[in-house]
Amino acid sequence: MNSHYSLVVTLNSILQVVNPTGDDWAIRIQVINDLRSVVQTVDVLRGATVEPFGSFVSNLFTKWGDLDISIELPNGSYVPTAGKKFKQTLLLDVLKALKGFGGFHGIKYISHARVPILKCDSNMGNISCDISINNLSGQMKSKLLFWINDIDARFRDMVLIVKEWAKAHGINNSKTGTLNSYSLSLLIVFHFQTCEPAILPPLSEIYPGNMAADLTGVRATAEKNIEDICGVNINRIKSDKSRTINRSSLADLFISFLAKFCDISVRASTQGISPHNGQWEDIDTNMIWQPKTYALFIEDPFEQPVNCARSVGQRNLHKIAQAFQSSHQKLTSTDQIHPLAVLVRPEVLSIMSRSQHVGSVIHGMNQLRIHPQVGTNQVGVLRAPAGPQMLMYNGTQYQNRSQTRRGSHAPTYAQQRYTYQNSPNKRVNQRPLQGSQSESQSQDDLTSNNDVHKRNLINGQSSQNLQVQRWRVKSEK
Repeated sequence: MNSHYSLVVTLNSILQVVNPTGDDWAIRIQVINDLRSVVQTVDVLRGATVEPFGSFVSNLFTKWGDLDISIELPNGSYVPTAGKKFKQTLLLDVLKALKGFGGFHGIKYISHARVPILKCDSNMGNISCDISINNLSGQMKSKLLFWINDIDARFRDMVLIVKEWAKAHGINNSKTGTLNSYSLSLLIVFHFQTCEPAILPPLSEIYPGNMAADLTGVRATAEKNIEDICGVNINRIKSDKSRTINRSSLADLFISFLAKFCDISVRASTQGISPHNGQWEDIDTNMIWQPKTYALFIEDPFEQPVNCARSVGQRNLHKIAQAFQSSHQKLTSTDQIHPLAVLVRPEVLSIMSRSQHVGSVIHGMNQLRIHPQVGTNQVGVLRAPAGPQMLMYNGTQYQNRSQTRRGSHAPTYAQQRYTYQNSPNKRVNQRPLQGSQSESQSQDDLTSNNDVHKRNLINGQSSQNLQVQRWRVKSEK
């Protein structure tokens, strides 16, 4: 069987397994509500809000993804501020409340981190949670990544694939000195900026300033200013008919992604990765990156000059480079090894073999070798999925709504609105990017959106007032 076709089939099979289902969404919403209940029991946090961020808000989480939670302290209408010592004290109060609540286990207090956090796992679904105080910049970064997917839906698919690949190679864990998921997402952004033709622009063309520094003053005003700027620029980028469209398949983009960073350990000695400018930059000539104190520099495009890969040491940088090199060699070699041996963990392969949607992926590929650690399961022909369930908010409660013709690709318009209501999409041209996967899905999105609009009118509620619930779980007054 053609190796390229084998990779195409395999990537789609992996996406069907790692994509979160409606139940995965519902469990996380319940965990957020449980944490809200916990915070309400802490006297000093009366009036605080519990707000998710990270991959859950950016819609870049897998079915095993964790939850990042920010407890935003009340500060009138202004952006809240608090010193590190005060945050540490508040997190200790939350720790005591969590132990008394009974719905969480594995509670750990990490005080020495750059941002103090409280870690715990929920009893429901065993969801890992990282709780911090006043992480508004983290929330805005999550929104921006969510909006980037509106330019090209292949971004989300690549993130999910790369996350699983990185876990399979042991390079997606900042606690052990490798890459965190945010850094991986930025590597994909950078790859999409530097491929030919480019899929994404330099992020300075979406938001030219330092977003984290601009989150001051009245919170609603600061957030709206950022959203307005991003909305206008994303609309301009999507409607630019002079742009050359990159029609590479997901398989081609993944192979070129591996090839691009095969020499990352060598190149990182003199250059850093700047998604803000969309290019490699010499560290010696970039004054804000001086002095060079890190093995790898991936600049946070929304909080320059913060290095998102600061946990990576020299030894682990070589491990990361080796993962890129070996994976690229195996997936492009004539001595064909099945892609699953390179792309997934053994436990994920086990899930894939039992999946009613994926079935077996190696039927007709008996000549391809499987890595000994993942066994020799016989795989079948890929079947079209029935489609996951989505939770829709109708103004009073969440309801299930079946997803049709979407497979494992980008979420429908309705699911995107569910993911994050306060998106600049209402100010962005909804015309799908020509040549992208979203183009063939626009009619489904329109139908789903119209269904919601009709249901709203039947309930006597205007569509403008009935926005999907914002990802800010507010405490009851």
